[in-house]
Amino acid sequence: MSPAYGILSDDFTGGLLVASYFEEAGIECPVFFDTDAAGEADTDAPIVVIAARTRLTPVEEAKAEIARALDALDALGCGTVAYKACASFDSTEEGNIGPAADMLAERYGDLPVLFSAGFPEFRCTVHQGHLFYQGMLVNESVKRFDPVTPMPDPNLVRFLSRQTATPLGLVTHLDLLDETTARDTLAALVKAGHRHVLLDCSDAGDVEMSTTLALDRRCIVASDPLVISLGLALGRGHAGTAAAPRHAQGPAVVLGGSVGPVAEAQLAAVEAKHPVLRLDLLAGDEAALTGQALDWATDRIGTPFGITTCADEPGVKAAQAALGRLGAARLAERILARVAQGLHASGVRRFVVAGGETSGSIVTALGIRSVRPFPRGPNGGGFCVSEGPDPVSFFLKSGKLGATDVLLRALEEIEEGSR
Repeated sequence: MSPAYGILSDDFTGGLLVASYFEEAGIECPVFFDTDAAGEADTDAPIVVIAARTRLTPVEEAKAEIARALDALDALGCGTVAYKACASFDSTEEGNIGPAADMLAERYGDLPVLFSAGFPEFRCTVHQGHLFYQGMLVNESVKRFDPVTPMPDPNLVRFLSRQTATPLGLVTHLDLLDETTARDTLAALVKAGHRHVLLDCSDAGDVEMSTTLALDRRCIVASDPLVISLGLALGRGHAGTAAAPRHAQGPAVVLGGSVGPVAEAQLAAVEAKHPVLRLDLLAGDEAALTGQALDWATDRIGTPFGITTCADEPGVKAAQAALGRLGAARLAERILARVAQGLHASGVRRFVVAGGETSGSIVTALGIRSVRPFPRGPNGGGFCVSEGPDPVSFFLKSGKLGATDVLLRALEEIEEGSR
């Protein structure tokens, strides 16, 4: 049986998170971190996820990766395809959400392509086309400190229209209160020439109505709520046949590459109970900082510890001034990826990772091509294990989500699950 639903996520943590919701509902959902692995897969899972790293890559590079992933999903026979972005639709004016939507429109010819951002469960909403984060317009929230995608324009219709070949239309919260009104509004926007339409996401009701509208679409571009809700509807009654996953055995470590107040608080909570090494990106070159981290870790393997490149706001600004905004982020990712390789060679088999891009770098560096997610559970999802003779367990988390103690609880859960 071909999958009913194929999801292409623009980062690793987001793809893993939505998969955990499906696993929680009893729907098998493997996650592929390697597009070729997805293309070679022999699976009867009703839902599959390809987790890529297209959020921050240059537009043409991202488009090439998106095309390869869509080819793989089409080869698997996926009936509906979603391009999944994060709740706050992190991107620049160049892309890559808009270019992905244009590619979907061209490939499937199923217009309009429906857009849906936000994640009300985590107080990220879209109302009258404007993005709110923790109850504030995104450009006035802590999101404005994001080192790479600060999202200076809260009007998503205007912001995303800079990325697309044609401007977006909007179906508002008030339109979504009634199905007839919603469909009439959508039809009027199509008649007016809109190839892409943003749906408000003010609350659970908007998600429910958006799901109704999306059920007869071939493709969507959305954040977690609509991607999850549509998948639960499409996968209902189909469980798959794979056995339940189990965590790997071996030492555990926390690696943190995300920055900002949420990530800083979460790493500080780890630091209050376990040793944490903080690496200064300006204190040496890549090889020297990697060596420093591995030397420090040598005698600590076997008990939980952490290594992070996370800095406070002045530290972030200093690194960006010296290395550039994206340069600082990429350097941190490369260092932590090399550290993960060294720790893996020393026997570490359980990794708790904070940061979407950091997660992608680490999983790729370790050569992990696919994983089986665990059901979401009380910690909010993010757990998975690679399969094969030498499994590795992960907890992969976006730097912007989770309670202050989420990394500590992840350490406890991943350790308990390996017994």
